[in-house]
Amino acid sequence: MRNITLIIGLLLCLISAFGQKNKPAVDKRFAGVDTELQKVLDTWQAPGFAVAVIEKNKIVYAKGFGYRDYENKLPVTPNTLFAIGSCTKAFTSSVLGMLREEKKMDFNESPRTYFPELKFFSSEMDESIIMKDLMSHRTGLPRHDYSWYLFPTESTDSLIQRIAHQEPFTGVREKWYYNNFMFLMQGSIAEKITGKPWAENVKEKILDPLGMTRSNFTLAEWKKSDDAAFGYELEKQTTIKRMDYYNIAAMSPAGSINSSVNEMSNWVIAWINGGKFKGKVVLPASYVTEAMSSQMVVSPALPDKENSDVHLSNYGYGWFLASYKGHYRVEHGGNIDGFSASTSFFPSDSVGIVVLVNQNGSSVPSVVRNILADRMLNVSKTDWNTNLKAKQDKALKDQKEAEKTKSSSKVKGTRPSHSKQEFSGRYAHPGYGSFDLVVERDSLFAKFKLTKLWLRHYHYDVFEAFEAKTKVDTTASQLLFNFATNEGGDISKVSLKIEPTLEPIDFKRTPIKMDVDKATLEKYAGEYELAGMVAKFYLKAGETLFLTVPGQPEYELIATGKNKFSIKSLDGFKIEFTDNGGKIAEAIFIQPNGTFKAKKK
Repeated sequence: MRNITLIIGLLLCLISAFGQKNKPAVDKRFAGVDTELQKVLDTWQAPGFAVAVIEKNKIVYAKGFGYRDYENKLPVTPNTLFAIGSCTKAFTSSVLGMLREEKKMDFNESPRTYFPELKFFSSEMDESIIMKDLMSHRTGLPRHDYSWYLFPTESTDSLIQRIAHQEPFTGVREKWYYNNFMFLMQGSIAEKITGKPWAENVKEKILDPLGMTRSNFTLAEWKKSDDAAFGYELEKQTTIKRMDYYNIAAMSPAGSINSSVNEMSNWVIAWINGGKFKGKVVLPASYVTEAMSSQMVVSPALPDKENSDVHLSNYGYGWFLASYKGHYRVEHGGNIDGFSASTSFFPSDSVGIVVLVNQNGSSVPSVVRNILADRMLNVSKTDWNTNLKAKQDKALKDQKEAEKTKSSSKVKGTRPSHSKQEFSGRYAHPGYGSFDLVVERDSLFAKFKLTKLWLRHYHYDVFEAFEAKTKVDTTASQLLFNFATNEGGDISKVSLKIEPTLEPIDFKRTPIKMDVDKATLEKYAGEYELAGMVAKFYLKAGETLFLTVPGQPEYELIATGKNKFSIKSLDGFKIEFTDNGGKIAEAIFIQPNGTFKAKKK
């Protein structure tokens, strides 16, 4: 019995030794990293994030922290889907790299070669911009982001038509400036060449070969996904609040992909390995090299005293390039309502890092990326979490102090030149879109497709705008609406400072057409004697009033009030009819050069 017990004991020792020998060795580079990253989550009050670290051709670390659904405490996993925002851009440009490899396009050609309908602000831009300029943000155009963000549309053609009316701030290839519209154009050009939608091109050429089967492109697909994160913001630096998911619509090629760190790792593996994934070519090697090479200088990005080993800021095709502690880094961030992201890799070190966060405008991607880069690159460690939080706290404190000393330009005691109703109308700019200004409950509101702003009088004909909520935060105005009149004294336009590099952009006013029944319109029809001439009013299609004056074209009239009309094609020209006991007696022509009365015959 004693011998049997001894034999069993020896067997157990052998089994234990065998198990220890075959157990994977713990990667010392990640010792204590879970605790460190949990601290990042707590420091920045983020709902959750996922991270993956790639080395050569495999994931060596992947984990989720916090919650994808903060209210219901559903945890983040490496498979949780997040909106990756502008990390999408490298996918869009890569499709063009594949088409070039197939001899279907040339990066040195004009984009108008492949998309003839495209027009820029000037003939000089039309003639000098080439495909590379679109891919590396060097067209001379600023962002003009409000054009798609405040005026979204599902129509790609509508967005592209706006480009012709968007003013540049500098010459072609003179300065780098981020522009989402040029990535929309790349997706549209690929559609023209292939005859397939942008999303289908990306799926067939990139996602499917990389096994990115859960990644998707639209809000509808997102809602059907299991293990998908909700987006959040940190309201007033204290409260985690859920945000509505932003439907990027037709601007999709610039930032609509939803993915997980596990699937994004396959994308990074392809870049680290010269375009190959699991031994198969996905991206052309020549394109990979060119895309992560400097195509344009973003800024000097000189070393500073605190981080002397972090410098350089250039751009390739859908990638930012920098030097990080002596290592060449290729990276792109992503931000869209409720989400922040970072996709990066160090090609010389065969290391990649993906960080996806469900927090709006978050610093977490940068902090986590740098913490893990220090470990993977075996360089001196910086306390990025403490350092960057201290910088943010100081910036917020300085901002509050600046607000205290800020002097207002507001002139007290002034009044608007017109009644609120006279400011109402539809305001439009061909490079942006249109919005309605309406009077509700004796207040002015600007109604955009996805948001509504309350306008409060500031001074003269200037109003400050605040997001219309149940409880309006009046501590910080979002925008100033500066109204102007025409020669006739009517409100004719509003100027909005919505592109920082340019002068305020003018939105022309058109009175909102009132519905007037056919019987009422028929009362205005007839001939009127006007300074020796006969002006004629008549109906078309039984619903629209028109005017003709000898020697002039036909004018359509827009009903703006009781017995009041504007001439659609003439700014500042109005007509008011005099009602005498239910019968129209005369028409008063109100013009910039005077007021004229015409008696009805």
